[in-house]
Formats: sequence, structure tokens, C-alpha cells
Amino acid sequence: MSSFNNNCDTLESIIFEGGLRIIGLHFHKELDLMLIVLNNKKVLTRNISGIEKLKNATAEQLANYSLISKGVGVHWPDVDEDLSLKGFLKEELSSVSVPMAS
Repeated sequence: MSSFNNNCDTLESIIFEGGLRIIGLHFHKELDLMLIVLNNKKVLTRNISGIEKLKNATAEQLANYSLISKGVGVHWPDVDEDLSLKGFLKEELSSVSVPMAS
């Protein structure tokens, strides 16, 4: 099995068995920043411009979101966008650089 599949299985375990959830979002359009607040007191960051349907959204449209599936996902009705905690975590893992063995 590839490490990608192992990471997905691990993420699903953390979310569905471990109970990790999104509890809130905060937006700073002027900084191109979205903060994803998790129930384990961690905060993930994303650039708003990196999400096609959110990059041109107004501050009001960004603020009009609902947590879906008890915090496993987020829905923005004004821009018809849905994003998942699993997707946010996959992006977080892909952005972490692993030191090369010497």
C-alpha cells in the first residue's frame, strides 16, 4: 500500500475514530488568510486565494458558512463551496517538509 493511502487511512482514523473536528473559521481577506480552528486547540492556516470559489468571495460571503457533519466539513451556500477537514489535513501534511536522512 502506498504512503498516500496510509496517510488517508490515518486521517480518517483521526477524524472518525479520534473525533477531530473543525469548531470555527476566521477570515482576514486583507492578509489572504483563513484560520481553521480545531477542537484539539490547533489552528490550520490556508490562503483564501488558493481556493477557487472563495478567492473572489466578499467578507460577508466568507462569514456565511456552516459546519457540516458535526465539523467534518464546511459549506458556503453563497458561493456553493464545500471543503472537508480531511482535505485541510492532507494539505497540511503535504506542506510539512520531511528532513532528508544524511
